[in-house]
Amino acid sequence: MGLLFDSFWRAVAYCLHPRVIALSLLPLAFMAALALGLHYFYWGAGVLWVRTVLEGTSWLSSLWQWLQNWGLKDLPALVAPLLVILAVTPAVVIVALLLVGIFMTPALVSLVAQRRFPALERKRGGTLLLGLGWMLGSTLLALLGLLLSMPLWLIPPLVLLLPPLIWGWLTFRVRVFDALAEHADSQERRAILTRHRWSLLVMGVVSGYLGAAPGIVWASGVVFAAAFVVLIPIAIWIYTLVLAFSSLWFAHYCLAALEQLRAAQAPVASAPVPAPVPVTVPAPEAGDAPALPPPEVAP
Repeated sequence: MGLLFDSFWRAVAYCLHPRVIALSLLPLAFMAALALGLHYFYWGAGVLWVRTVLEGTSWLSSLWQWLQNWGLKDLPALVAPLLVILAVTPAVVIVALLLVGIFMTPALVSLVAQRRFPALERKRGGTLLLGLGWMLGSTLLALLGLLLSMPLWLIPPLVLLLPPLIWGWLTFRVRVFDALAEHADSQERRAILTRHRWSLLVMGVVSGYLGAAPGIVWASGVVFAAAFVVLIPIAIWIYTLVLAFSSLWFAHYCLAALEQLRAAQAPVASAPVPAPVPVTVPAPEAGDAPALPPPEVAP
């Protein structure tokens, strides 16, 4: 428990680091650049295509004519840009979060290792291909667990417990691999997963609940449509900051656990053998009779 809380507060403190704040703002910068590029190359053609579809559909033509009789003129020209924005925004958000998620965790693990564990040996036991396989396998197991547990969701207390536990299990499996990929080998990773299973599961569940916080902001953006442009970037920034905190928490915990594991497995150094002390015979003092040779024995 001491390691759990120690890594938690260290992760909170690291969230104030300038590099972490910069990484949390990367999705917004990437989204802005991607949106500007799409607007420059495809905005006019996309809006024109959507407007053509709206005006060329028979039942929509009747709708536009009926609305025009009520004084609402040229509605396809107004609706087409909105439909393009609604269609493109989710794709831009997903691509931005995926790219930042892929590059953020290794950068944060490297930050923790450089500042806190500079002497920890890097065994590089997790390759990119192995990491993708680990993530896909864990995700499939989590989805299977969700499907098998759905009948139990009809019991009110279990619907609040089972999904967070399953997603927490998935979170700690993926985060532990990412945190130890550079420093631990496969045996050390399995040992840490076994010895610290319950603490890591608690960390995964807490991270899962924190990840639900941006959903409140997304819902507010739906309710308060006027603040949609402001609330959605805030929700994305909060989600990225939660992702950064989760990566930092697991990095601090797993690297500290790895350091303790190696310290416990290190061989005890044997005590040094003292060097032999030479025996010196004192020289005879002046005036002393010389020592006589031993008498010979007659055969």
